[in-house]
Amino acid sequence: MTARVSHSRAIAAFSIGSLFYALAFVQRVAPSVMTSELMRDFAAGGAALGTLSAWYFYAYAGIQLPVGVLNDRFGPRKLMSAALVVCALASAGFAFSDSLFAASVFRALIGASVAFAFVGTLTIAGYWFAPSRFAMLAGAVLTVGMLGAMLGQAPLRHAVEGFGWRAAVLVMGAAALLLALLVWYVVPPRRGADSAPQSAPPGSAHGSVLAGTIAVAANPQTWACAGAGFGMTAIMLAFSGLWAVPWLRDVHDYSTPAAAAVASLLFFGWALGAPLMGWLSDYSGRRKPVLLAGVLCNTALFAALLFSGLRAPAALSAVFFLLGISGSMMTVVFGSMREVNSPAHASTAMGLLNMFVIGSGAVMQPLIGWLLDANWDGGLLDGARIYAPENYTAAFSVLFASNLLALACVLILRETYCKAPEDS
Repeated sequence: MTARVSHSRAIAAFSIGSLFYALAFVQRVAPSVMTSELMRDFAAGGAALGTLSAWYFYAYAGIQLPVGVLNDRFGPRKLMSAALVVCALASAGFAFSDSLFAASVFRALIGASVAFAFVGTLTIAGYWFAPSRFAMLAGAVLTVGMLGAMLGQAPLRHAVEGFGWRAAVLVMGAAALLLALLVWYVVPPRRGADSAPQSAPPGSAHGSVLAGTIAVAANPQTWACAGAGFGMTAIMLAFSGLWAVPWLRDVHDYSTPAAAAVASLLFFGWALGAPLMGWLSDYSGRRKPVLLAGVLCNTALFAALLFSGLRAPAALSAVFFLLGISGSMMTVVFGSMREVNSPAHASTAMGLLNMFVIGSGAVMQPLIGWLLDANWDGGLLDGARIYAPENYTAAFSVLFASNLLALACVLILRETYCKAPEDS
């Protein structure tokens, strides 16, 4: 049961939740513009750096299912505000870390805290907006997240060069505290969510949570959505999210700020494409054609980036942007996931899907780093490892495998015609 709120307050709540997701993306991609500094300060190679960055994803993905269950049970207001406070404290801890172990612990805490952003914002959308707008709103959240990713590229790199990476991380922590206050005072409480733990019969909550989790996990279509989300997000999270900047620097002789600017174009493409693709799917009443076009285009464009011999800055920039557009079609998976599961377990389903989406970064970032280290020829620049072009090409081959997984899952996904179970 949800409380009635004004349309303007619903929009404000959704907007603040989206800003939380933008901050999550700044935190997510930040290591990509700090690779040299982090390698130097923590004496880390590619595999170690990939693992440090991936601790965010390990924690984020690992907590997604509980996040969905908790949102179904308690609503987003208390959860999101508390999570932002934890994010602020963990950011300070990361900024003051003097060892790779400590940095990894705080990186994991950051990932666990911002894990509440996306599902919480989608829960707000589900409570106080029409169901027919859900895919478009999911796309809008992703757009704001991608704008955060862009902020975490070239602008953050300039901040790192001007003030140091530790000061930049502290600023992100301060932003989290400000958002915690905004969430607490603007996001409405969900009637029933805040009071349910006191009023529900003993054991009933645990029974319903367990039943909902089992119902979602027992649905084969849940896993088709999860596999599609995992595969279609890998290029964005593992490539542009960490390894595109060093690839452009080592292979195409870009400076780190220039490489960050080009890599951010993929996020810009996502930002523009996500709401458009959500709207297109809602308007056409179809999910599968959009997803199929996305995975096929993403695969072809990534192949062109690696194997066509593109060198011209304009051409490289165009391919990065188009990779973002095609990758953004993944947002439609969230609509499919909601429509192949019961509305009573919507947040649980969203949490499980987001666990696999973010899991692609958790798996692929360190895997690519390990493959790079396995073929490293010993080259160093200012204490940081540099890799040969053929090393990158071999390591990035795993991203083609992820797209093949996505293609297989999209092909077996049931077309829902944008109808949730209660609308069928």
